[in-house]
Amino acid sequence: MDAFYKKYDLNFKRPSGTSRGILKQKETWFLVLKDKGKSGIGECGLFRGLSIDDVPEYEGKLSWTCSNIHLGKERLLEDLKDYPSIRFGVEQAFTSLASENPFVLFPSAFTKSKAAISINGLIWMGNIEYMEEQITQKIKADFNCIKIKIGAIDFNTELSLLASLRKKYSKEEIELRVDANGAFKKDEALDKLIKLAACDIHSIEQPIKQGFPVEMKYLCENSPLPIALDEELIGHHTVPEKETLLQTIMPQYIILKPSLLGGFRACREWIDIASKLGIGWWITSALESNVGLNAIAQWTYKLNSKMAQGLGTGSLFTNNFISPLEIQKGKLHYNNRLNWEENLINKLCI
Repeated sequence: MDAFYKKYDLNFKRPSGTSRGILKQKETWFLVLKDKGKSGIGECGLFRGLSIDDVPEYEGKLSWTCSNIHLGKERLLEDLKDYPSIRFGVEQAFTSLASENPFVLFPSAFTKSKAAISINGLIWMGNIEYMEEQITQKIKADFNCIKIKIGAIDFNTELSLLASLRKKYSKEEIELRVDANGAFKKDEALDKLIKLAACDIHSIEQPIKQGFPVEMKYLCENSPLPIALDEELIGHHTVPEKETLLQTIMPQYIILKPSLLGGFRACREWIDIASKLGIGWWITSALESNVGLNAIAQWTYKLNSKMAQGLGTGSLFTNNFISPLEIQKGKLHYNNRLNWEENLINKLCI
């Protein structure tokens, strides 16, 4: 078996704002396997400044992975536990290699174009006019779940935007989610959550920075607004670690990003623990290309979740790969009448 890796920079169509800064480009890496005339592809969705494997020796570890591909999937997944994005790429690539079609990792009604996945419409931070423009576009595109990133501009301005939106549309018509990316100060968070709850918000992601479980537990116990853990999950590898975190904080929801958490198997562990504790969950992409998004979407569909998932990020980039993934009326479809970019796998071996 031969293994190759390649770096690829995804360029945003428009700079996209979060409370951690403005995103103009997203670095990612691809792992390609070739064996007995077949090929497999996986995406190592490194997220600079957020992934725990954002380390100087990252590329060296990718090179090591390719040199040791003979160890096989199970051994590599164990050895790469400190490199969740590479672990995810390995898991994808081996699954892709074993599949009849390297881009159909989890065959289902979704990949047969007979079913779709409900997704949220994502609203990036910016000035109020830009945010209103995005919201209008998403509603015209028939999204009934909208996720708004908050925490970068004046809170009262954001609150006014949400209140205005809620006056126009009831919670039955439009489900509103917000994502603070840890922007709230711990001593101000509860007051802000109470004000947000007045807008009939479905949930808020990561109101305070990760790493403060006692404070987060307090918020989850006292907030009238359901809280979803996101960044808080990063860096917890073992089942006992995951159990301890969720049992301590007891959030209402958790959000699972395979690229940041170590792949499908790692996310499945979180789901199993959360289900036992009565904690809800949904899956979100982490700005992967259509290669990684495709794998995540196919896996997500087979989980049979009825919630809107966070998988609408493929259209953000100017240089994403041509794929069968399409968004129509607030849902992600796999249009199997469309082809993947010609010779994509071979291009990523050069």
